[in-house]
Amino acid sequence: MGGGDKCLLPVNEKTLIAHVLAAIAPQTGDILINTNGDPAAYLKFGLPVLPDVIPGFQGPLAGLLTGMLWSRRCHPRQAYILSVAGDVPFLPADLIARLARNLTEQRCDIALAKCPNGLHPTIGLWPVDLAERLEHDLMETTLRSVRDWAGQFRVAETMFASGSLANINTPAELAACQLAEAI
Repeated sequence: MGGGDKCLLPVNEKTLIAHVLAAIAPQTGDILINTNGDPAAYLKFGLPVLPDVIPGFQGPLAGLLTGMLWSRRCHPRQAYILSVAGDVPFLPADLIARLARNLTEQRCDIALAKCPNGLHPTIGLWPVDLAERLEHDLMETTLRSVRDWAGQFRVAETMFASGSLANINTPAELAACQLAEAI
């Protein structure tokens, strides 16, 4: 995408992350923004902004651990956190409800979003109680794939329409995203 913080790229009148926040804010309580970029760029959203608790850019699992530890500190009774990527602007309005329903109905540990194109392991409900296990795995192993780490547990895959989980990774996808929103 030419460098810089992809989440701050504009899609019509708002940034990618503003679209994400607008989609999930009605579905959940407190929201944490996890970024290893300049936190000042995110302060305008009025939300807590934290870098990964484990330094060295360890990938999305380090962000997941950051969210788990933050939730445990700020919301000690909360059993699960939702994770979403900052470049998925069309998240469905029933994301959490459907993930939670499948998690319960299938009696699984984790619920992840899926579309006909495949699994989206960065979009899911995660038990906060897995924080110690995740921290151990990040500190003591080379495991860095969200998909592989989640694969150690019972995972409920929840099907959504492809467009609602589309993440923006190229300038062409960003342009298509702007056209899609304008329609």
